[in-house]
Amino acid sequence: MEHEQFMRRALIEADKAAAAGEFPVGCVLVHNHQVVAVGARQASRAEQRNELDHAEMFALRRLNHLALKVAPENLTLYSTMEPCLMCFAALMLTGIGTIVYAYEDVMGGGTACDLSGLPPLYNHRRPHIITGILRQESLKRFRAFFANPQNDYWRDSLLASYTLAPQTVSAASTKI
Repeated sequence: MEHEQFMRRALIEADKAAAAGEFPVGCVLVHNHQVVAVGARQASRAEQRNELDHAEMFALRRLNHLALKVAPENLTLYSTMEPCLMCFAALMLTGIGTIVYAYEDVMGGGTACDLSGLPPLYNHRRPHIITGILRQESLKRFRAFFANPQNDYWRDSLLASYTLAPQTVSAASTKI
């Protein structure tokens, strides 16, 4: 129940991104059952596009500006889409204890990467990963985004075709 509550808050952030014409990714960082930082995807539109302004990066920046004294392993990140490799690395380096996401990123998701072959800085940091929380609600937002001809972000990509294809199996599972 708690995971759904905070994922709904991440979906609100995704809706804010979508309302601004951005890729509908939203996230929240939670500590002790309270949201402490939020983020929404920015700069995915053609005129300002970059791959740095991801929702998770905004949430991490906001967390850094807080005077919150908390062990990062006690933080949980909720995201409407699986964090990409860049965001996953940043979350690991920050020491975030748990990552919960709604929809799998079949094209660029980083959470399934085999960390064992990476240098010690990365391969000893293993956040708990929980997938598929409110997946269908998140999927609806990504389908609407990719179905809109005005949105050209990843339009002809593997992620777009996967998202727009009929799906019958939920990807809900837990990874360690």
